[in-house]
Amino acid sequence: MPASLLALAAGAFGIGTTEFIIMGLLTQVAQDLHISIPTAGTLISGYAIGVAIGAPVLTLGTRDWPRKRLLLALMLIFIAGNVAAVFAPSYGWLMAARVLTSLTHGTFFGVGAVVATGLVSPEKKASAIALMFSGLTLATLLGVPAGAWIGQHFGWRMSFAAVALVGVAAFMILWLYVPRQLAMPAPASLRQELAVLGNAQVWLGLGITVFGFAGVFALYTYIEPLLTQVTHMSNQLVAITLLVFGAGLAIGNYLGGKLADRSGAMRALFITLAALLVALIAGRWTFGSPWIAMTYVLLLGIAAFMTVAPMQMQVLQSAGSAGTNLASSLNISAFNLGNAIGAWVGGAIIAGGMGLLSLSWAAGTLTVIGLLLTGVSHWLAQSGSRGTTQARGNAALCTNAK
Repeated sequence: MPASLLALAAGAFGIGTTEFIIMGLLTQVAQDLHISIPTAGTLISGYAIGVAIGAPVLTLGTRDWPRKRLLLALMLIFIAGNVAAVFAPSYGWLMAARVLTSLTHGTFFGVGAVVATGLVSPEKKASAIALMFSGLTLATLLGVPAGAWIGQHFGWRMSFAAVALVGVAAFMILWLYVPRQLAMPAPASLRQELAVLGNAQVWLGLGITVFGFAGVFALYTYIEPLLTQVTHMSNQLVAITLLVFGAGLAIGNYLGGKLADRSGAMRALFITLAALLVALIAGRWTFGSPWIAMTYVLLLGIAAFMTVAPMQMQVLQSAGSAGTNLASSLNISAFNLGNAIGAWVGGAIIAGGMGLLSLSWAAGTLTVIGLLLTGVSHWLAQSGSRGTTQARGNAALCTNAK
């Protein structure tokens, strides 16, 4: 794997850290800016909306840019957004800074995934995507806890200052190690990029991502109350358990990339989504003991991120040679939409009085929808393949008859 992939992972680490860091700083932000905690929580929603909208718009607007220049420009926007957050005098200012930063997220991961696949041989493409996304898993494992620690000791503004410095480091690494001339296909025209929106397989791939990954957040969003109220863990043990989950993400990300390279994206989707479904449903019986719960959280992390590389590869392969940048960025938006849907479904289950352990059934149901969509996608692909074979056979018969 070339060093340029590690440069992409460095950028992913910074962006992943700034996405989730606010979760550990909500109380401080609310007190400092004189707003309620629910209002501070909308800073998370604002970021997700910015990702969902900004990814396709920015990707289309920069489709003719050289890939290295685009990645560097995105990191400059990322740095500016975090610096603006450091000096935010009000909630509105901080929200604007968060939205500005979020604009880089979808396009960086979407374009970065395409660049990553162009840096390696065909049989290593999924592993290359997994290596880039390892920056996101490390952000969950190391970046977010470190940011929360900085916020507790030096104030929430210093947490954003630290993330801005991570962005500066990522910019330098990208500038040094990503090749100026990448062996990429010629930029697609706007019509070619938009044509991907008429591809049924791309939409199925996006649906698989939304619902398959929604299951993860239907459960994981409420992991803290599960561990404290059901398992009766101490706050210290909860923190350790969340670190274990981050380790599981890193392991699953690596395994998912290897599996997709060896078995193909479609087969890997069936395997990983089935494993995720089993893991989600098993949560109904695994929060009775702290050590069983910790083991379960590790396995959940592995199962969750085993799906990421196959999901991204499936959308890229469905898009074909044209429209890959837009399709890839839309899939990043799909991940964020899945996060939002999963968290909403989980909240509705709790608000309905069904109990925290019922989250496993709701999460499993969402992932079942992802599995069903995978089956539909596979059936369409097989039908198209049989149709092509039949057409070729008919053409050959006509030729022989002549």
